[in-house]
Amino acid sequence: MEELIPVAACLLIAFGIGSNDTSNALGVCIGTGIIKLRKALFLFGFLVLMGILLSGQKVMKTVGKDLLEPNLFILNTSITIAAVLIIYSNWRKLPLSTHQVIIGSLVGSGIGSAVDVNFISLLKIIISWIISPVIAFFFGHILYRIMEKTLSKLSFLQIEKIIRILLLISGMMIAYNTGANELATILGPVIYSGAIKEVPASLMGSLFVFLGAFILSHRVIETIGKGITTLDPFSGFAAQFGAGSCVLLFTFLGMPVSTTYCIIGAISGVGMLKGTETVRMELIKKIIFNLILVPSLAFFISFELARETPALWLLD
Repeated sequence: MEELIPVAACLLIAFGIGSNDTSNALGVCIGTGIIKLRKALFLFGFLVLMGILLSGQKVMKTVGKDLLEPNLFILNTSITIAAVLIIYSNWRKLPLSTHQVIIGSLVGSGIGSAVDVNFISLLKIIISWIISPVIAFFFGHILYRIMEKTLSKLSFLQIEKIIRILLLISGMMIAYNTGANELATILGPVIYSGAIKEVPASLMGSLFVFLGAFILSHRVIETIGKGITTLDPFSGFAAQFGAGSCVLLFTFLGMPVSTTYCIIGAISGVGMLKGTETVRMELIKKIIFNLILVPSLAFFISFELARETPALWLLD
């Protein structure tokens, strides 16, 4: 019966992924007025499912096996804490990386419980977190420059038609990445611990991602799609496709990276081309502060709980 606790917490986090990460796939489109949220939700849910089933295995292994082998107490502690912090951050309308929260919680619980943590694997993950938004920044920046020199030569109606199609394609790529990377990160520990099989976990996780998207995603979309800088369809595609390409690259490498921070990096890269005054630096600083604070909080809470209750995990 205790095995159901981390599974339930994972589903709660999957709900949080839907409420938070739909903005990564649809926020730019909503911000540019190209797509209606309700019409895109079912496509988003389907692509999340395809992502986790077809491309999620490498990231699952990195988080669920290579980083550490969690026991039942570690799972219960880390995933429950991560779920609470993620839902709270979404309620505050701040974008958040589920990767950093869940991995921070896992590592904190593991160290507090004296379980072996693969620090080489952890270092690779942290490096991926740092460089992925930077790569996305340059992807978006360079793609926008290329588009300026090519598509800008076409008529306005031709450009608008092409960009609308490209924006939908890039949104679909990010939705796929949400399953292949974001959801895979959450499900990896419970799958590799044997608490639940991979296919049922993928189906249930994808369902809860969809429910989170349907019920709460509009809150964070307001921040991503409109809050950082003013986007038109032209710059919106450059940002979205740059971020999607970056996450897909790291997914192939088996690294759990944040689509949220990649899209923020790419949007900032495009915004810089319009002038630094167009980028709301105060919001960027607030997001970066949240990036550091919440995973650290997850680590220390999990560490303290694991350290103070050693008898519980020894009984596992």
